[in-house]
Amino acid sequence: MAELFDDLPEDRAPAAAGRGAPRLREAERRQIELRAMALDELIGPDHLARLVWELVGRFDLQPLLDAIEAREGTAGHPQTDPRILVSLWLYATIEGVGSARELERLCEQHAAYRWLCGGVSINHHTLSDFRTGHADWLERELIRAISGLLASGTIDLETLAQDGLRVRAGAGKSSFRRKRRLEDFVRTARERVEHLKSVLSADPGASQGRREAARARAERERLERVEAALAAMPQAEKRKKENKGDPAEARVSTTDAEARVMKMADGGFRPAFNVQYCAETKLGLVVGVGVGHSGADQDELAPMHAKVRQAFGREVKNWLADGGYASQKGIEALSAHGTASYVPPGDILKRCESSAIQAWRARMETEEARELYRWRARTIEWINARMRNAGFYAVNVRGMAKTRAIALWHALAHNAGRLLSLGLAWPAPA
Repeated sequence: MAELFDDLPEDRAPAAAGRGAPRLREAERRQIELRAMALDELIGPDHLARLVWELVGRFDLQPLLDAIEAREGTAGHPQTDPRILVSLWLYATIEGVGSARELERLCEQHAAYRWLCGGVSINHHTLSDFRTGHADWLERELIRAISGLLASGTIDLETLAQDGLRVRAGAGKSSFRRKRRLEDFVRTARERVEHLKSVLSADPGASQGRREAARARAERERLERVEAALAAMPQAEKRKKENKGDPAEARVSTTDAEARVMKMADGGFRPAFNVQYCAETKLGLVVGVGVGHSGADQDELAPMHAKVRQAFGREVKNWLADGGYASQKGIEALSAHGTASYVPPGDILKRCESSAIQAWRARMETEEARELYRWRARTIEWINARMRNAGFYAVNVRGMAKTRAIALWHALAHNAGRLLSLGLAWPAPA
């Protein structure tokens, strides 16, 4: 029996003096483990991801389902459930995640996002396309939910507040060019496209190669961008002239023709979009979203008022905005529909004899107007701060259409978080 245990180490006698080496539980990362765990056990029963999933279940997802071409009994690869994609982006927006690649990584590594995926693999292309491809549905869902809350008496449209956010565009400052330079770019780009067509027609086999196909696509996209920039030049020249500048100095970006250089909150000038939000003052919910490429807010008062009236079919009693929205056109447009404007007058429009302007200036001198105007900071300024805290400083997409989609995601995320915090339900589809 003694031969069986000859290789065992001998017990060492304790040291007579001093301390021995510490006994530690050391890391062992090569040990293979088998763990039996359901995805449902990754997060707690009251986790925000579960609340978002239940809330999205009350969205009207039928338009998204109707757009899916893969159907039972027909060919086609199954597509990702829209409820998963909406839940992922809604939760990500609340958490301040605005990158499709980052969201893809989280779907593989983060427990909450893995739970939302439910075992469905998702790549960043699908996430990116879905985020910017359904702006109209996002706005309809926003309007539908607000309409449901209006019908139940939870909120009203008696008093609304409006403000804007300058959001950094994806265009670089060095991408802005004058008209003559853009014309040179268009001519050069067309020559390159025609040259590439002649090369491919002479050697049809070359068009099958990945490198040549990628080159042809890149040249076509470049031509489309510079042509779009040149087409946007008349509007930029008009805006330059309205601001008493030289139209010949107008510039348009070759990477994002709809972006404009604006003065930002820090006093600097950068390519940006002017995102407009309108909110009701009872619960602080966003009821209207708009995106423009004018750095001046005074042109945004009447369009937002018309958008809200058209969306909900109701007249608004009071409209709150800061001094940047003060304009004769905007105030008179609101007055024509029975809406009282609460905008600080400052020293502008003193000599205007319009009855609407005179009534507005007289109204703003009353104590009741000062008390009501305080609700602007309590609602829309607070909402804008929440948008900033969620990372809405810049967009990594190009164009007003995609920027509008991202602005709507932030509005939807804000309203969802607000209702969840108040313990209110998102209105279900009729």
